[in-house]
Amino acid sequence: MAYKDLREFISALEEKNLLKRISTPVDVELEITEITDRVSKFTDKKNVALLFENVKGYDMPVLINMFGSYERMSLALGVEKLDDAANDIREILKLPYVSFKNRLSVLSILGTAHKAINFPKYVRNAPCQEVVETEVNLDKIPILKCWPDDGGAFVTLPLVFTKNPKTGKRNVGMYRLQKFDSKTTGMHWHIHKNGAENFRDSDDKIDCAVAIGTDPVVTYSATAPLPRDVDEMVFAGFLRHKSVELVKCKTVDLEVPSTAEIILEGYVKTNELRREGPFGDHTGYYSLADDYPVFHVTCITHRKNPIYAATVVGKPPMEDCFMAKATERIFLPLLQQMLPEVIDINMPFEGVFHNCVIVSIKKSFPMHARKVMHALWGMGQMMNVKMIIVVDAHVDVQNLSEVAWRVFNNIDAEHDLEIVHGPLDVLDHSSPMPKFGAKLGIDATQTWASEGHTRDWPAEIEMSAEVIKRVDKLWSSLGLD
Repeated sequence: MAYKDLREFISALEEKNLLKRISTPVDVELEITEITDRVSKFTDKKNVALLFENVKGYDMPVLINMFGSYERMSLALGVEKLDDAANDIREILKLPYVSFKNRLSVLSILGTAHKAINFPKYVRNAPCQEVVETEVNLDKIPILKCWPDDGGAFVTLPLVFTKNPKTGKRNVGMYRLQKFDSKTTGMHWHIHKNGAENFRDSDDKIDCAVAIGTDPVVTYSATAPLPRDVDEMVFAGFLRHKSVELVKCKTVDLEVPSTAEIILEGYVKTNELRREGPFGDHTGYYSLADDYPVFHVTCITHRKNPIYAATVVGKPPMEDCFMAKATERIFLPLLQQMLPEVIDINMPFEGVFHNCVIVSIKKSFPMHARKVMHALWGMGQMMNVKMIIVVDAHVDVQNLSEVAWRVFNNIDAEHDLEIVHGPLDVLDHSSPMPKFGAKLGIDATQTWASEGHTRDWPAEIEMSAEVIKRVDKLWSSLGLD
């Protein structure tokens, strides 16, 4: 289903007992983070979305942890489980080459392909502009200070809209905003991000608009690692099976989601930087202070009685882990289209997305694992992955215990480790230099003689099929269930 706005999603969460309203007075400085962090570490029904209705010094409630479980992330995308979110992509990718023999196969999926493309719909009147404030005051918004050594309060779930001044193409990214004062914030777009590219292509300044509190699919789409020319709002329309409604901003030449709770309009100058950070990040460490562009807010529009949507990042698992898991599952079909030998992929929470990728492959030729490693390092944001582990097709990459067993038992340190140099995530604190360094590939597949293995590789222990069948028949009588 497509939620028309954040409020409808909140209602869906409540209906399934996946949201807790908190009426106890709480502070935006550290308290909300500590409460959310504790809840996010629960592995049972106590891990719920939180709506803080009594935030000290503010009229706005704060919504947080709405994506913080597999169930809530699936509900946000309107699917039973995250793998289902990739089904339409798989159907479209079945499109065969056109010939006389397969013409019926082509026709059978044209309907799916047609329904998948939902371009944005532009409207004139929008809930996000029910209130227009040209006397800007960010102090009215309950922006969180999350961790003790943070440089200040940060907007943590912003959808940042820009257009490339040369091509006019829209980009939507999620870049944290440190509040400097009542009218300005930082604009923390990393050098590798498309928003930063739009900024570099600008001569003097670039218009920006920030949407806070959009429907969940639109929020997620801002985090998706899409190719440069794929519009995030078209992608959101694809995922939600319905066009995203956009409205033109009041003071800048941009369009934003019409049902958002809050919109910040303004600009970023190309020649103005200010010290931003530190910030307690999803690595579990503080990302260091550095100079970033300044976002000047010139207008704030919002719904009547707006809800402020936020997130907290830190030591996993936290809410952003499940957003990353959605990306892992949604983009697997596209990865398999380019690398058909890939069976499955796992970006474990402990690797915080860019530090570890585990991939299983159908190995077909010597050094096949090396080919897959280098192919992954050449794909978009995969360029930042610090460690890639490759295992054989029958290994369950979602089972970290099994993967560890394969790695510990299968590798030869001299021959199965591949060290290369290249880009790293800006947040990687362990590299000697920022933004680049060494990466490690681990080939934990069975080594073939043709790969230089001079000893016989032993057979893996497995029970005979006949005995398994006999015990299956006996099992219920053993009383061991």
